[in-house]
Amino acid sequence: MAAHDPKLSRRALLSGAGALVIGLHLPRGAKAQSGAGAAYRPGGNATFAPNAFIRVAPDSTVTVLVKHIEFGQGPFTGLATLAAEEMDAAWSQMRAEHSPADVKLYANLLFGVQGTGGSTAIANSWEQMRKAGAAARSMLVQAAADAWKVPAGEITVSDGVIAHASGKKGSFGEFAEAAAKLPVPENPPLKPASAYKLIGKEGAVKRLDSADKARGKAQFTIDIHAPGMLTVVVARSPRFGGKVASFDASEALKIKGVVDVKQIGSGVAVYADGMWPALKGREVLQVTWDDSAAEKRGSAELIAEYRKLARQPGTIAGSHGDAEAALAKADRVIEAEFVFPYLAHAPMEPLDGYLEWDGERALARFGSQFQTTEHQTIATILGLPPEKVSLETMLAGGSFGRRAQVSQHLAAELAMVAKAIGPNRPVKIVWTREDDLTGGYYRPLFVHRLRGAVKDGKVMAWANTLVGQSFFLGTPFEAMTVKNGIDATSVEGANEIFYEVPDFHCEVHNPKVGVPTLWWRSVGHTHTGYAVECFIDELLQAAGQDPLQGRLALMGDRHPRAAGVLKAVGELANWKGAGPFDGRARGIAVVESFDSFVAQVAEVSIGPEGEPKVHKVWCAVDCGVAVNPDIIRAQMEGGIGFGLGHALYGEITLDQGRPVQTNFHEYRSLRIHEMPEVEVKIIASTEKPSGVGEPGVPPIGPAVANALAALGHGRPRQLPMQGGTV
Repeated sequence: MAAHDPKLSRRALLSGAGALVIGLHLPRGAKAQSGAGAAYRPGGNATFAPNAFIRVAPDSTVTVLVKHIEFGQGPFTGLATLAAEEMDAAWSQMRAEHSPADVKLYANLLFGVQGTGGSTAIANSWEQMRKAGAAARSMLVQAAADAWKVPAGEITVSDGVIAHASGKKGSFGEFAEAAAKLPVPENPPLKPASAYKLIGKEGAVKRLDSADKARGKAQFTIDIHAPGMLTVVVARSPRFGGKVASFDASEALKIKGVVDVKQIGSGVAVYADGMWPALKGREVLQVTWDDSAAEKRGSAELIAEYRKLARQPGTIAGSHGDAEAALAKADRVIEAEFVFPYLAHAPMEPLDGYLEWDGERALARFGSQFQTTEHQTIATILGLPPEKVSLETMLAGGSFGRRAQVSQHLAAELAMVAKAIGPNRPVKIVWTREDDLTGGYYRPLFVHRLRGAVKDGKVMAWANTLVGQSFFLGTPFEAMTVKNGIDATSVEGANEIFYEVPDFHCEVHNPKVGVPTLWWRSVGHTHTGYAVECFIDELLQAAGQDPLQGRLALMGDRHPRAAGVLKAVGELANWKGAGPFDGRARGIAVVESFDSFVAQVAEVSIGPEGEPKVHKVWCAVDCGVAVNPDIIRAQMEGGIGFGLGHALYGEITLDQGRPVQTNFHEYRSLRIHEMPEVEVKIIASTEKPSGVGEPGVPPIGPAVANALAALGHGRPRQLPMQGGTV
């Protein structure tokens, strides 16, 4: 095993002399229960093992072990805030590190495995981390009380200083060793919201990861360089499902720096002493592909097939009343069809991973989003017992869903390239941008066919047929995630809507296509939010209703939080109707995703070349208790930019099964001068925290589309709104 910086060692993290470590474990699904780990006293140290979340060092630094990967969405800061609040620590004391990969100790309580996704980091750790912090505070206070011979109830803690009315004061570090010898409280009391000093307070904390990232100190997988390390790139089939028939590596092996070429399960791997020779070796590698089982349909053919399916009965996903009968006898039926392309995730850091093994033990280091399944995958392929494999979670340069893989294909490929070259040769596998954009695992292509009936100014009937690939049907996860033939992620946001419609029907087709797909930032809501919010706007327009007031009227009193963000965004934007006003118009949309409610108003004009120009976006978000308001605003702003860029330009097209777009010159994204001004209002709430990483994305597309309709240009029926190629 190669040597590693001891500062990055989990052993060092958990065994500083005189340190206090607090462990807290909640059983799967036990969101409201807490229990502390048993005390453990190695020689000269005082720790709680095995499931530590908090470490207090002799210098009073408090390190929070974060079980969720940090790839820009803020869990390092968010979970540290929860712990610091209950400890009454000074923010300057706080640090954060990724926890080890250990499902028994660090499971996501909503998933039952260690992993990050579904905007759950704060939601599932809300009580767990507060109780860990409260336990730490209680024990430090008791240690001080014992030392000072005073009742614990007379001791106060503020900004990391433990004090008594007698004038005695001390730091966390002074009492860490003594506190480590005390019993861990089973159910420490938590602060009331009225006592919060950090949670929900504007400007109270600064992001823990930003400074190191800004000065280049933070290390990502792509930065790893180890003695004897080989850099690996893989030649994969240009068509999904293609296999290697044969290959000739003779020219590749002539490239200086190329060490070896091996066939693995996903293609042909080129091993080299650096990235440049690996790429040059792959360029001259001769591979003959067997496309007999590959997907050969292009986007045009798939869309045509989907459109036909949308006119056939599907699997019922939601229904009340009799929509078909109501539509059949309606005086006026409005129909709309929306087509959504494949979309790539395109995070700034493409997939990569590092692995070293000696035949008996292995260490993997990469931006692991689902540590449990990736750890198991690596162990299985290397033929090692899981306890002989360590997985260190690295910071990652984005994900948007790309690293949360049902197939575990990155971990599998990493283990395969290591196994193929043999032990004692560390390997770092890297996907290039071209690999990333042409490698699949896209947001699925979807078609929605909607029909609605309007009578006497009211929406009377609604029918929606969705067609698109399922993430789970036909996978080992089907039994756990698919109920009554319905993959909930295909229809979320469409099978139930905010609006009270007497006759409602939603059905879905999940055709089998050979293109690998994966959840994308906001998952099903990426297409259902657009289809539903565009169609309700169209129906309200036909009914002569204002887009804002009409939505509120259709909600009644059944959806107070959705109505709340609608009213709030209307006030924020000073809504006086959609317009147009002086060449600009406004569109509105509201979407609930991951238990958070977001409403947006977009102000749009048409540029000189006929393209939409989004000037400003107003956004209201109800995400329960706002732990870090600055991060919430940043996530809303980022989600709006991400969603707007893809609604305007994002598209992966297939030509005879081959992806056309290969890099950002063809896969167009939003540019900095195209980013609208954004104003965000966070709704005060006492509900438990819910997600913010994804919910800002779905409303922006329909808000812009509805503004375009108000300008007289119609709502775009097929995305992207503009051509994606520069």
